[in-house]
Amino acid sequence: MAKDRFIIKEKSDVFGTGVTVLVDTQTGVNYLYVQRGYGGGLTPLLDANGKPIITKGDWPL
Repeated sequence: MAKDRFIIKEKSDVFGTGVTVLVDTQTGVNYLYVQRGYGGGLTPLLDANGKPIITKGDWPL
């Protein structure tokens, strides 16, 4: 069975806006996905030095 490329690490609703943190299971890179109405956006989460936040470990979390 093939595992999913992306998994949901955290999900919440902030004032009607869906906020989700996704993890790429092949690279470990964390992404922030924000959705409101018909619009949305995706961006990598960065640390204080501007490098992508990496989650290491076995999948799923």
